[in-house]
Amino acid sequence: MTEIRQKCGFVALLGAPNAGKSTLLNTIVGAKVSIVTPKVQTTRTRILGVSLAGAAQLVFIDTPGIFKPKRRLDRAMVAAAWGGASDSDVILLLIDAKTGIDRDTRRIMDGLKESKRKAICVLNKIDTVKRPSLLALTDQLVAEDVFTDFFMISALNGDGVEDLKLELADRLPDGPWHFPEDQLSDMNDRLFAAEITREKLYLNLHQELPYALTVETETWEPFDNGAVKVEQVIFVERDSQKGIVLGKGGERIKRIRTLAQEELKDILGRDVHLFLFVKVRENWGDDPERYRDWGLDFST
Repeated sequence: MTEIRQKCGFVALLGAPNAGKSTLLNTIVGAKVSIVTPKVQTTRTRILGVSLAGAAQLVFIDTPGIFKPKRRLDRAMVAAAWGGASDSDVILLLIDAKTGIDRDTRRIMDGLKESKRKAICVLNKIDTVKRPSLLALTDQLVAEDVFTDFFMISALNGDGVEDLKLELADRLPDGPWHFPEDQLSDMNDRLFAAEITREKLYLNLHQELPYALTVETETWEPFDNGAVKVEQVIFVERDSQKGIVLGKGGERIKRIRTLAQEELKDILGRDVHLFLFVKVRENWGDDPERYRDWGLDFST
């Protein structure tokens, strides 16, 4: 009998903010492991998503979008993205087919050239552009001489994703799996629950506010009947922002709590009793403890 050789390797997802990295990760894994919003810079840390293709275990690193950093948090996020690339066996550069080669994508390609790393180019959101534009963009990217292959996909509806996954599996090195067969991510429940609430905040607040807030799970109390009580604190930077999060008569925070609680119940498969509190912490973005929680380097 021929022995089936296991394969395992790390695949880094690089791209400009809002290129669709988290959507692609969730589609490939087949479950929600990374939050998704229309806001740029939604992903703040490296998130591992695990998927199987035959005897191959693909460990995807969903990195923060690479952009020109302005704040300490920005610098730490960009450093985490490049760190994910350096630790990987394969690099995917995801490009929004409609946006094309913007400044952030150019910055990534230049960084790959400097490090002498090749990548697989994945043109995403191909359903939003006409074929001539898509072919013209591909010609431009071929001329960059930084890509080994090109794939055209729609991460949102799954077109082309399975072909991409199989190609990646074929490129992984032989070796034992790093994670159990049924594990989909390395994120713990407390951090994942905080991310779900942050997603709902991003989707329900004004454009300027989301980057001025963070969410922490302070209490995770399981009950004998399988339910869990979760208490979270939403930290904002100014007292005026607290009122925006709460909304008139507390209506906005109630809606966010309901949305987050319902999604957590569906994902975790257990009753969730979620309690949200809003507090002001002016300089939460300069607190080393926050960075440790996210797996980011505070000193970057």
